[in-house]
Amino acid sequence: MCGICGFISKKRITKEQLIQMNDTMYHRGPDDHGAEIYPIKDGYSLGLAQRRLSILDLSPLGHQPMHSADGRLSIVYNGEIYNFHELKEELSDYPFVSTCDTEVILAAFLRWGIQCVEKFNGMFAIAIFDRETGELFLVRDRIGKKPLYYWLEEETLVFASELKPIMKAPGFVPQIRKEIIPRFLYQQYICEPDTILERVNKVRPGEVICFSTQSIEQSKPLKQWKYWDLREVYHAKKERPVESYEQAKEELKEILKTSVKMRLVADVPIGTFLSGGYDSSLVTALAQSVSDTPIKTFSIGFNEKRYNEAEYARKVADYLGCDHTEMYIDEKDMFSLVESIPEYYDEPFADSSQIPSMLVSEVARKKVTVALSGDGGDELFCGYNVYDMVRKAQQLDRIGALAGAVGDLLHITDKYPFKVKVIAGNRNPEAKTQFIAGNYLKVAENMVSLEMNQKVIPCYYDFESAYREKNWQERRMLLDIDTYLPGDILCKVDRASMKYSLETRCPILDKNVAEYAFRLPHEFKYQNGSKKRILKDLAYEYIPRELLDRPKVGFGVPLDKWLRGALKEQVLSFADRGFLKKQGIFDVDYTNKFLMDYMVMGDAGAGSGANYSRIVWAFFMFQKWFEKYVSLTR
Repeated sequence: MCGICGFISKKRITKEQLIQMNDTMYHRGPDDHGAEIYPIKDGYSLGLAQRRLSILDLSPLGHQPMHSADGRLSIVYNGEIYNFHELKEELSDYPFVSTCDTEVILAAFLRWGIQCVEKFNGMFAIAIFDRETGELFLVRDRIGKKPLYYWLEEETLVFASELKPIMKAPGFVPQIRKEIIPRFLYQQYICEPDTILERVNKVRPGEVICFSTQSIEQSKPLKQWKYWDLREVYHAKKERPVESYEQAKEELKEILKTSVKMRLVADVPIGTFLSGGYDSSLVTALAQSVSDTPIKTFSIGFNEKRYNEAEYARKVADYLGCDHTEMYIDEKDMFSLVESIPEYYDEPFADSSQIPSMLVSEVARKKVTVALSGDGGDELFCGYNVYDMVRKAQQLDRIGALAGAVGDLLHITDKYPFKVKVIAGNRNPEAKTQFIAGNYLKVAENMVSLEMNQKVIPCYYDFESAYREKNWQERRMLLDIDTYLPGDILCKVDRASMKYSLETRCPILDKNVAEYAFRLPHEFKYQNGSKKRILKDLAYEYIPRELLDRPKVGFGVPLDKWLRGALKEQVLSFADRGFLKKQGIFDVDYTNKFLMDYMVMGDAGAGSGANYSRIVWAFFMFQKWFEKYVSLTR
């Protein structure tokens, strides 16, 4: 696990400047660092740098940048290739000198070319340069576990694991993409390939980007393609369904067990995050089943009983025989992290569960360098509560269409009860599963001051029909895998854990698990209102049902209390009319009034200020990010 950055450019970028870029990611790799610059074709220079968190082969032989034995290839890489041992055996004619997976990537590229990425099972962001062709390849793993950004301008390409190195690159001037801000306020995150900055993009999950100095001269510097396309893979796997539920259970168990076992390979201590829920408990149980020693488990608890799941996590750990660590936190512990958020989330990000995620990572890092998590279970096996709503909405869609038509004809739509209004208004065929909240949409769009000719990016995702899926639950799951999972969940966990130089691995997001999940009939995942049916049944094989069956609580952050209390003055300072006018991003009158009203409205019922806390928190997180990275004094 590391942070990587680099460039190809005709501009003069010194090694000292490259080191400064690299060192903005010290937290991603405190164990080692490397930075090198090489002259390449046509007057260009190549710079490669890495901050290393040593996981495999702790010796200097794992140092990056790394080069192939023949000098043809150079690589910097972030992540883990879990099947590297098998690939290494297949590539036995290569003169390996290390025991790390980075060298296996080089050997695989020499054998199979860039198509080698199709053989990798892991989480990765790879930058590999081929001197023979003059091409730089940027590659991201299938699900989007590891981040990778790039900035392209004229004769320069800069890439990095985070935005900070790019913002530190010589000649880079941050320019805000105002048209993406309404979607950020509404969604709380910015989904790939978009970013908050002009001319900066994220490599999409499952994507290869090829940058060639030769093609620059032809004004076509980038080629990009998907080596793993979610929609194509989903439909291909769906054509080979697993007919038997018992067969599916046994096969999925073995695939998951293999996935967990692969992720227990490391030369440093490993543990698991354990919330006591189905996913993390199943991952922990499988890890304990293949381990000769007690697995180290970690959880955090809250002093408020209604939010506290630590006692359940402890009972699961005790039953499995794990070495359990828990830490109880209070509101003060969470609040203390607010100021540090822009340092580690260097793109605006407003999922407030980032705060407890940072706290549990801090607890784990005191004893381990790698932690397994249960992420992915909800998206692949139909676990979120919204999927219940999606099912009901599909069942009521025809009635909703009739109610909408009658409401429009008689002008009575505004008098409908809230739930009827939602179903009646759900007419956009490209967003059937997203339940667009009109009031929130209006606020998010009206807060930002866009020019007349500026392209408006919808706050919702307007491509549901591309999934070619009639079952709305399955369609929403695919949408979440494409957007919410990489843009929010995986981004949150990556930045929270890497703040403490902790690597997080997600067995349920293994490519073999995901592709097998696509083969399962929907009733294996959701039946009679029971979500994650097959994962639950697997968990019951290892853990008594009474330790798992309970309503999901999740991490709670008292946003409304903070925003109207301890953070009130800061929020209002960012809403000051003079500041907003100078900033030139938000509509001065609308934004000032909205935030002033939010501070004084009551907490009761729909339309109250409290219901807008998520948008206000997103606004606050944007302004904290802006304050750190885009000073008005520039």
